[in-house]
Amino acid sequence: MKTFLPKQDPDARGWHVIDADGAVLGRLAVQVADILRGKNKPIYTPHLDTGDFVVVINAEKVRLTGNKEDGKLYMTYSGWKGGEKYRSVAQIRATQPENLIHHAVKGMIPKNRLGRRLLTKLKVYSGSTHPHEAQKPAVLAASN
Repeated sequence: MKTFLPKQDPDARGWHVIDADGAVLGRLAVQVADILRGKNKPIYTPHLDTGDFVVVINAEKVRLTGNKEDGKLYMTYSGWKGGEKYRSVAQIRATQPENLIHHAVKGMIPKNRLGRRLLTKLKVYSGSTHPHEAQKPAVLAASN
């Protein structure tokens, strides 16, 4: 049996809006990653970009279960001695709430050129408005 190769038509990509208000971060990230990769389509091919664009709104209202709001730490490293910085979820939510969703989705897609190209189709906004109304995105419900 031969592998099905879909036609690469960038105009055929759809747009989806997901409201993160009250959604659990991990479950939301799985749903977004599946749409970015195209796993929700019958033409899914692992080595091709067959996914759609995803716009996530209300990123500051995403929910984490358990004690992760204070206990989960994100680490960045500058490359210098003593250059490690640890920030809690509450600190990131106060300054850059979009990075919570972006970081979670980034961990769920391939770590290669394809994955980097998929991440360019993810648009995350902290408010309830976004500049992509002209693309007529379909509204999806976040699975809780």
